[in-house]
Amino acid sequence: MSSHLEQELREQPEALARLIDKQRGYAEQVRPLFRRDDVQYILIASRGSSGNAARYAQYLLGRAHRVPVAFATPSLFTLYGQPPRLDGALVIGISQSGKSPDVVEVVAEARRQGRPTVALTNDPSSPLGQAADGVLKLEAGDEQAVAATKTYVNSLGAVALLFATTTADSRAFDELERAPEQVARQLDRSWLDLTELDRLGEVEGGTVLARGINYCTSFEIALKIRELSGLLFESYSAADLMHGPVAAIAPGWPVVAIAPPGPAFAAMVEAFDSVTARGARTVVISEDERLRARSEIGLPLLPGVPEWLSPLVAVVPGQLAAMRLAQLRGIDLDQPLGLSKVTLTR
Repeated sequence: MSSHLEQELREQPEALARLIDKQRGYAEQVRPLFRRDDVQYILIASRGSSGNAARYAQYLLGRAHRVPVAFATPSLFTLYGQPPRLDGALVIGISQSGKSPDVVEVVAEARRQGRPTVALTNDPSSPLGQAADGVLKLEAGDEQAVAATKTYVNSLGAVALLFATTTADSRAFDELERAPEQVARQLDRSWLDLTELDRLGEVEGGTVLARGINYCTSFEIALKIRELSGLLFESYSAADLMHGPVAAIAPGWPVVAIAPPGPAFAAMVEAFDSVTARGARTVVISEDERLRARSEIGLPLLPGVPEWLSPLVAVVPGQLAAMRLAQLRGIDLDQPLGLSKVTLTR
């Protein structure tokens, strides 16, 4: 019998299609909040996989509105009781459960200060949903596995909906509506490649690299590997790696490089060359056949996905890789040690 995790991975295309179909109208309802004359920057409160979706929002919403998109510092709101003045902010809270007190408090304080607020959550009746001016329901359905998969992809989808609603690019909605099918095709292909990871054998940790709009993908893949297998994989921007951490790449050290086409591709090739020269064991997630051929393990990406939507597709090979590493270690996919489904932090 398959695990909840495997079932939920396979449900991702359907869940994403449901989000786009049911929440487009709600995204259009919150559009006026983004167009307020007094909005000068966007502040996002989030944790865990939701925080990785927030990294995607930094790129997409920053491009759409040409304003800074920053992460909130929840401890100032909760532990220290000294929230900053939020003049000029539009505040977004992202939480799959909508229950984390620190994320809720950032949004609630913003609303007390008279700032526009938006929540992205799988439960609109949650404290986060109740605290915000506008809510987009993630429409992921019930998720029983501890490791977030379809709620993560739908968090990306909700951010993409906000982008498509508020950007001047008339093609955005048409491209977004094709995303569920693209995720489905990527799942089919990545399942065929599942045992490729067996070639890594026993590993103790590794590094995940990306740059640009897929920076979120490197964080999410590293997190999924840590959650599911207990292996310490760390995420880096390919640029940050070159500012010192590359010195820790020793012969035999696993490096996962996420390299879809786009403005960041050349930088990823440069980083790949650097870690290869240091003897790293490389896993490349890319549609570029030549780069995959140069890697120890090449995981194909579906071609033709618009760069702004590539994180919804590029995370899939990493999700399955994380699952496979856990299987090889004999770990329960639905109940990794030391984790719970809902995490409440202040």
